[in-house]
Amino acid sequence: MTGVLLGADLGTSGLKLVVLDESGAVLAEGESGYALDRPRPGWAEADPAAWRRALDDALAQVAPTLAGRRVRGLGLSGQMHGTVLADAAGAPLGPAVLWPDSRATAEVDRWRALPGDARAALANPLVPGMTGPVLAWLSAHRPGLVARAATVLLPKDALRAALVPDADPRVTDRSDASATLLWDVVADTWSGAATDAAGLAPEQLPAVRPSAEVVGAAALPGGDVPVVVGGADTPLALLAAGTTAGRQVNLGTGAQVLRPGAVPAPADDPPVHCYADVADGWYAMAALQNGGLAWSWVSDVLGLGAGELFDLAAVTPAGAGGVRFRPFLTGERGGVAGPADRGSWTGLHPGTTRADLARAAVEGVVFAVGTAAGLLGGAGDVVLTGGGGRAPVVRQLLADVLGAPVRHLPLRSASAVGAALLAGLGTGPAVVPPRGTGPAAVPRDSADVRAALGRWREG
Repeated sequence: MTGVLLGADLGTSGLKLVVLDESGAVLAEGESGYALDRPRPGWAEADPAAWRRALDDALAQVAPTLAGRRVRGLGLSGQMHGTVLADAAGAPLGPAVLWPDSRATAEVDRWRALPGDARAALANPLVPGMTGPVLAWLSAHRPGLVARAATVLLPKDALRAALVPDADPRVTDRSDASATLLWDVVADTWSGAATDAAGLAPEQLPAVRPSAEVVGAAALPGGDVPVVVGGADTPLALLAAGTTAGRQVNLGTGAQVLRPGAVPAPADDPPVHCYADVADGWYAMAALQNGGLAWSWVSDVLGLGAGELFDLAAVTPAGAGGVRFRPFLTGERGGVAGPADRGSWTGLHPGTTRADLARAAVEGVVFAVGTAAGLLGGAGDVVLTGGGGRAPVVRQLLADVLGAPVRHLPLRSASAVGAALLAGLGTGPAVVPPRGTGPAAVPRDSADVRAALGRWREG
């Protein structure tokens, strides 16, 4: 039987599943959505049981492709920073708290109060939605729940625990662990000082294992399938794209600018992130919470269907008639904008059209990505992944803003492909996918774009 690999990407609002053959080609894709719950202003939660239901739904979608084929392995990619308190069997004790959540704003002060060397060793921005501050909030407001927890899991780890009930669920990998504000980036291990600040006992932290290590088998349609530990979504997108130099931009619900080959060093609340990849290295990241999230909101407000936002933007002159859009609907992590910043259209006048509003929205997100790239530094060509990169107007505008050629990698989910490649590494032999991209968007020297960017940066 022909062997195939499965990769699942557990996103904020939906799960994507890919089937790769042994040449790395995508044979089939499935997708299933679920709700992001907001029970109170500033909160962002999800039901972990919905993640397993979404995987089962996506598996049913690709079942015809799997018929008659041996599934070599399953890899999992997951949204970063989430918090799932679980019992010794890996069963969640309550809803997952996800990265857009801002309830732990006050608890970040515990991290600011850490001794300087311990705080600098975290080498990452201090953000309320990270696992550590969320745990501190739960320790203060739900102490009984934290006391009952055997471990804290990241989202992909919670899904894996549901799939592989016979394995120890208390496992994560470096790529997810390093993004919790509980990780000493310099020593490459859990931070005792940050663990104390979170109100967690050291034994409640998961063991850290290699991303490609097989941890057990899942009973899936067609038989038992080896499952690897898995990794965080952004480094798995790097793996799928094969990006080892230059820069990569992921445009999904949020947006990330990635630069591989970072060298960990102490940094006290820096504007950019330093995280472990899914091998033995590191990458730098400048992240925005508001990417496609802002575009979806604008489309809803303007009554635009799928793709219409970009169609309108493409035929509207640069500068949007003087209208500026700030995409920070849920606030930001610092650097480009802060947690208290919010979205807005400004520069409105009687002649403003719906097309101007659409163009301003596209420009606003791309301008924010360009500003994030400036914080990260670096140069070279840009690989663009994620659903937000499908529109030619986005690719061209990004090339103009970054002053570099932009090549779009047309994968429905680069992170899901990266997860499947991880399964191949764990079960052997490794698979190298085709990475063809279309023609590059070449930067233009546009005075209108420069002027619009200047107005946007002035606020």
